[in-house]
Amino acid sequence: MKTDRIEIDSNRIYYTDDDGVTRSQSLLPYYRLMNASEEEQKDYEISAEGIHWPNIGEDISFESFDYPEPSPLQVFFYTHRELKISAFAKRMGINPTLLHDYVNGFKKPSEERKQEILAQIHKYAEDLKSVQF
Repeated sequence: MKTDRIEIDSNRIYYTDDDGVTRSQSLLPYYRLMNASEEEQKDYEISAEGIHWPNIGEDISFESFDYPEPSPLQVFFYTHRELKISAFAKRMGINPTLLHDYVNGFKKPSEERKQEILAQIHKYAEDLKSVQF
């Protein structure tokens, strides 16, 4: 049976467990939930594994509330979803799967690789600024 243990604001989701402990996490990885209507956000199901929103196709595991906050690289790609990770990686000349793993936190880039990614982001911004009509 669904209880009122879920709260969502513009940036975070809060889950209160049976012991009264409240945990939260960023909504950035959950684009559909973040952009859902209030009515859609309230239409969820709780299972032993997590929370499911059937009408928007979003799932959040309870385990994910223990994950670290999104890194700056994750925030960049989560807030600029128009940039495809695979296309950006090809532009950089690195393996798309590797950049995907960096963005999703499966792998950690070295300091040198972080600087390469940042330089490419800045170059991309400069390219966009140079567009004239």
